[in-house]
Amino acid sequence: MEITGTIKDVFATQTISEKFKKREFVLTTDGSTPYPQHISFQVTKDNCDKLNSYSTGDEVSVDFNLKGREWSGPNGVKYFNTLEAWKITGVSQFSKPKPNVQAENHNFVNKQNDNDDLPF
Repeated sequence: MEITGTIKDVFATQTISEKFKKREFVLTTDGSTPYPQHISFQVTKDNCDKLNSYSTGDEVSVDFNLKGREWSGPNGVKYFNTLEAWKITGVSQFSKPKPNVQAENHNFVNKQNDNDDLPF
């Protein structure tokens, strides 16, 4: 799955064990609703370093997997969901440059005037 939004917050890397670490961040999307959505994602292991290139306010596209798990505890069974990001790409703030219409019109007018029969 893929979603685009603005980074609202980036948290520090948490070391869970010698072989496992995770880092969370919050993405704000405007979506199609009138209220912005603040969605928490996590990255794990070597992907934690991917967040070093981004900061609060950056617009990014996030590819992620939806993961779910079941946990049995003393109060019964509970279910948890995780949005695990595996690719984060910056979204360009700049659009393609517009063509210079004045220069194109000038060239067009000059080409038409080349066929004049005037001596001067």
